[in-house]
Amino acid sequence: MKKKLIIAICAIAIMAMASCFGGKETMANGGELTGSTGRSFAEPAPYGMVLIKRGHLKMGMEKNDSLWGRQTPTRDISVEGFWMDDTEITNSEYRQFVGYVRDSIIRERLADPNYGGDESYKIEEDKDGEPIKPYLNWKKALPRKPNEDEQRALESVYVTNPVTGEKMLDASQMNYRYEIYDYTEAALRRNRLNPEERNLNTDITVNPDEKVWISKDTAYIDDEGKIHRETINRELTGPWDFLNTYIVNIYPDTTCWVNDFPNADNEMYMRNYFSNAAYNDYPVVGVTWEQANAFCAWRTEYLLKGLGPAARFVQRYRLPTEAEWEYAARGKNQNEFPWENEDVASGKGCFFANFKPDDGNYTKDGNLITSKVGIYSANSNGLFDMAGNVAEWTSTIYTEAGVDAMNDINPQLKYNAAKEDPYRLKKKSVRGGSWKDPESYIRSAWRSSEYQNQPRSFIGFRCVRSLANTTSEKAKPVKQTKASAKKTRK
Repeated sequence: MKKKLIIAICAIAIMAMASCFGGKETMANGGELTGSTGRSFAEPAPYGMVLIKRGHLKMGMEKNDSLWGRQTPTRDISVEGFWMDDTEITNSEYRQFVGYVRDSIIRERLADPNYGGDESYKIEEDKDGEPIKPYLNWKKALPRKPNEDEQRALESVYVTNPVTGEKMLDASQMNYRYEIYDYTEAALRRNRLNPEERNLNTDITVNPDEKVWISKDTAYIDDEGKIHRETINRELTGPWDFLNTYIVNIYPDTTCWVNDFPNADNEMYMRNYFSNAAYNDYPVVGVTWEQANAFCAWRTEYLLKGLGPAARFVQRYRLPTEAEWEYAARGKNQNEFPWENEDVASGKGCFFANFKPDDGNYTKDGNLITSKVGIYSANSNGLFDMAGNVAEWTSTIYTEAGVDAMNDINPQLKYNAAKEDPYRLKKKSVRGGSWKDPESYIRSAWRSSEYQNQPRSFIGFRCVRSLANTTSEKAKPVKQTKASAKKTRK
């Protein structure tokens, strides 16, 4: 009886394993090769994003720029499909990020014995009492009627302005820590843990004692609250060597308005643009390339928490490559501008974008600085403000060679500059032109650059997400984009 029970259990286990791999019964197909079946993952259309289908692009400008006489490199390239934000990231969306970081600091302190000491704000054990990697308990609300210790934790993220006495968020504490696993470096043959797998040339004798050195980004905060970032070189010891750690202060530099424009009275923007709800639907500015990457990492973390098992299929949010950005901006007909003709205004004098039409006359297009996102017509891909308003960060390092130095399939030039690297290696490509730029700069193919740690009042960003699978090419468009939702609210 016992033997029969064991056999039955083994049979059930084998059937369960077969179902995990989606396989059919062994002999049901008569011994023919029919392939393994399985349940496909149908990627839902993400809110506020549009699907950019895979395609081909003649990247760059084929004729010299009429204003500066410069010519950008050109090349035929192809890109895979991806999701892209229909508008630039707004102040209200970025403030959600800042609020998350603020509340995470508060929860850490409420769990700290030096403050509230409430362990329920931080989960460190599973349901069986076994230790796990600690994580914050976001299901537990912050105290509405805090005691004295809890009140100290709640107030610890604020400071008092010594001049006005105003209570304000302590921007210096708004540090976001995240980790990115470099799957590409981990997959390179030269980085295999087994030396025999590093070279497939059988004429070469493998040295089993040969060491492999890799570079890894890491960061920490010292006792004085200062962020230290290091790029360390170390011997490859295991797969976790490709996990990079970053800590970024994510509060935007609101002083960019006065630092970008000396001898100009822009203090009102410095004081109001990011914090005043009147600017909720305006693009966030004063955000560096490093902060934009931190936002993408947080947005990914925020998404994955609500997906459950399907999370392993969804690709992370990131900045677009330079090629993806230009391909999306040109629209379905690959136009010079995001719209259908070479003029920047209609016959009725209505401009198609927010830029600087004349020398010194910023208001000719109806705006002085930035404008609300989505008030100009979208291009044929359903994307708003791909020309003007604010220029946008890409993930691509800036080089004069441009696309000439890239592959012709999903082209990208990526370099994570170490702190010790020359400053010239920290330039990133910026696309789209801004509210302060002339007509020449808002062409889809125009390339400009900025240093990755430099905040500007005229640079923002939007996110993209690679498709989880090709079936998403048939995904239905987003029923309500961010821009349409804002218009509905009005």
